[in-house]
Amino acid sequence: MIKNVVFDLGGVLFDWDPRYLYQELLPTVAEVNYFLENICTNEWNKEQDAGRSLVEGTRVLIEKYPEHAELIRHYYSDWPKSLKGEIAGTVEILSELKQSGFNLYALTNWSAETFVYAKNNYDFLNDFIDIVVSGEEKCVKPDAKLYQILLDRNHINANASLFIDDRQENIDTALTLGMKGILFTSPEQLRDQLEIFALI
Repeated sequence: MIKNVVFDLGGVLFDWDPRYLYQELLPTVAEVNYFLENICTNEWNKEQDAGRSLVEGTRVLIEKYPEHAELIRHYYSDWPKSLKGEIAGTVEILSELKQSGFNLYALTNWSAETFVYAKNNYDFLNDFIDIVVSGEEKCVKPDAKLYQILLDRNHINANASLFIDDRQENIDTALTLGMKGILFTSPEQLRDQLEIFALI
């Protein structure tokens, strides 16, 4: 019986994409895509999600690509522009689950420094009993260590837990730990899946 529901944040509850920022800074979609696929990459951002400071991450990248220094600095100095806002349909589901009495948790790959902005600006984050932030714990999904921190810190039975994430490799780790999993694609699809689990 499911008692605990664990949410990923980015891509599930938050619409976050650096393209929102860089489409204001670069003239064409092709240039935006090139910059984010080759300079400020997901792999580079993940280092900050794993605990590297924003200052250090920025410094390292500027040393490598000094000709792009100004654009690189914008990644974190204007970071809130990459966070378009909440995904309303999922936030609505979160509220319904809370009202139904489920224990709600979050497990997110997110820089500890930028997460402060989200925490201060989005009240729905208060619906969670606990939020495990990769940048604070110095490890990232799909590493099972991050999941285990959530389970141990909150005395959660994995077999009574459901994990929702938009990346299959993150779901796979949850399954190996004994949790159930839903690969998120949209609020509508999530609602359908939760109905199959008889949770809403």
